[in-house]
Amino acid sequence: MEKEELTQLFNFFREIDKEKFIGRQTYLTDGVRKENDAEHAWHTAIMTVLLAGYANEKIDVLKTVTMLLIHDIVEIDAGDTYAYDEDAKKTQREREVKAADRIFGLLPEKQGKEFRALWEEFEAQETAESKFARTMDNIQPIMLNAATDGKAWEEHDVHIEQILNRNRNTAKGSEAIWEYAKEEFLRPNLENGKIKK
Repeated sequence: MEKEELTQLFNFFREIDKEKFIGRQTYLTDGVRKENDAEHAWHTAIMTVLLAGYANEKIDVLKTVTMLLIHDIVEIDAGDTYAYDEDAKKTQREREVKAADRIFGLLPEKQGKEFRALWEEFEAQETAESKFARTMDNIQPIMLNAATDGKAWEEHDVHIEQILNRNRNTAKGSEAIWEYAKEEFLRPNLENGKIKK
């Protein structure tokens, strides 16, 4: 039984290595190459450990970090849906649920159910942990976009209304972090024209 369970776990570990191949639209701080899903998940997890004190409500940090480490695993099958691609968003949920069934189904049953429930919790954005996780998921690319002088925003002709609409729930996890991001990351790029008005 132990060997069978370990085999399942290592099969899962090999499978999720594919997350490193899923490209995102956000550039790394050097502005040369774009990050992948695994880098994004790692970055948001570290941010959560250090920024948890800014959450609107007390959060279970380990639960939130785990949620962030697994939230994009489904993109191994479903692909990354760019934040401002309205057509792709129409099929996103269907693609991601199918992927969640397959990928979390690789785990031993108990762990598979736990990870699937955490993923669904992240998607629902109803708990303190999922709200803060979503804040981290949204703030991290804003920070990187600002660090590259709005390179990806310019390439995709992003307008401020799109950013504000995408981030309509970001303050639910941390009002302080959202206010900081608006002032330090968005306002300068709006003023210099990197984000369209």
